[in-house]
Amino acid sequence: MKIVILGAGRVGESVAESLASERNDITVIDTDPVRLADLQDRLDLRGVVGNGIQPSVLQQAGIEDADMLLACAPMDETNLVVCKLAHDLFNVPTRIARIRSPEFVAGTPLMDNGGFSVNEIICPEQSVTAYVRKLVQYPEALQVLEFADGMVSLVAVRAVAGGVLVQHSLAELPQLMPQAQMRIVAIYRQDKALADLDGHTRVEPGDEVFLLAATEQIRTVLGTLRKMDRPVKRLMIAGGGKVGLRLARELQGECQLKIIEANAQRCDYLATQLPGEVLVLHGDSTDEDLMADENVDDMDLFLALTSDDEDNIMASLLAKRLGARRVFALINRRAYADLVQGSQIDIAISPAQAVIGELLAHVRRGDVVAVHSLRRGAAEALEVVVRGDRKTCKVAGRRIEEIALPSGAQIGAIVRTIHDAEDYHKVIVPHHDTVIETGDHVIVFVPRKRMVREIEKLFQVSATFGF
Repeated sequence: MKIVILGAGRVGESVAESLASERNDITVIDTDPVRLADLQDRLDLRGVVGNGIQPSVLQQAGIEDADMLLACAPMDETNLVVCKLAHDLFNVPTRIARIRSPEFVAGTPLMDNGGFSVNEIICPEQSVTAYVRKLVQYPEALQVLEFADGMVSLVAVRAVAGGVLVQHSLAELPQLMPQAQMRIVAIYRQDKALADLDGHTRVEPGDEVFLLAATEQIRTVLGTLRKMDRPVKRLMIAGGGKVGLRLARELQGECQLKIIEANAQRCDYLATQLPGEVLVLHGDSTDEDLMADENVDDMDLFLALTSDDEDNIMASLLAKRLGARRVFALINRRAYADLVQGSQIDIAISPAQAVIGELLAHVRRGDVVAVHSLRRGAAEALEVVVRGDRKTCKVAGRRIEEIALPSGAQIGAIVRTIHDAEDYHKVIVPHHDTVIETGDHVIVFVPRKRMVREIEKLFQVSATFGF
């Protein structure tokens, strides 16, 4: 696929890195030649120096032949204008814009072809907020991702000694927890994936376990692998920027909130945007005296959400040392995130990884409706709608044991529409003899990204297959 990316900032760089590794034809436009030169040295892509709102610069980037434009410049206005140009002048089929303002909503007349011609809107700040919100809701989890309009969740959890399933084989799961309808799709031990899980595979303490289950059963299945933590009732946020403010708005009334913000003017603004019970403090979250005075040791969760990676790391380490139960840090640089994940910092949150799935759903072939990037982009989980029939599709009308899945890939859940007196959706945790039907939403776990193309081919409909 030929993709033009406007903006080589943190989001543009991360997206380019992910997409270039899949042999897409990537061109990045940016006004900073040094930043582009660095990207070209590291990645297989082409850089064009210039202002993307100029048609001549877009032409130089090869926009006429592009399959997709991703506009992720710093300014909303720039991204909207470039999408309009890409549609009106160059007929680019897919146009995605990074928009921070909540005033612009995808699917409204303002965004359709008579307006700014934007197919999809991404907002990294909102994506990160939703990501963190799930971790607050399920404090035992390392990651919680939703599929099928929230009916199915993929959960990553660290197994702890004492969990019902810990030190037992997967074959024992139905007997140990008959009420828990779930599928363990991957186990990572010492950061390495266990190959080809089977009934003899045992869950050991310290394993990072990925499982799929109906969302309504998440708390039950989490309890099979570790002791359930108490709910988050006291929370401290370092950084009152866009993410910090969005999260505070969503959590107000659910728990006791404190926000530490270094900028005095921003503190004044936060105080006008949040109810009086949210305590806004002017100060430095790396100040040990301030943190101690504000009783960080009483916090169920400390979130470092400033725009500075180093400050977030230092504040999180300090909060942990002073007694905070769990600490999360927002970290943009991948090297930093890999370094601190699972250390004294419980979870390193990557903004780019939180948003990349929204983009990958447009890049993946076939009827892919949702994609989530896992383990810093090494693995993926896809929600694919089955089309065609047994004659035209290698999946439709077949038992799972008949489907030639790549080694390690697993079908973890199926969402099926049941046509009865009233249509309803049913979550199915499949077995080897479960038959895939046309119209099913199938959630597939793929341990290595290079396998994605094989999965896409399996689900693609061919006019000649089967004849």
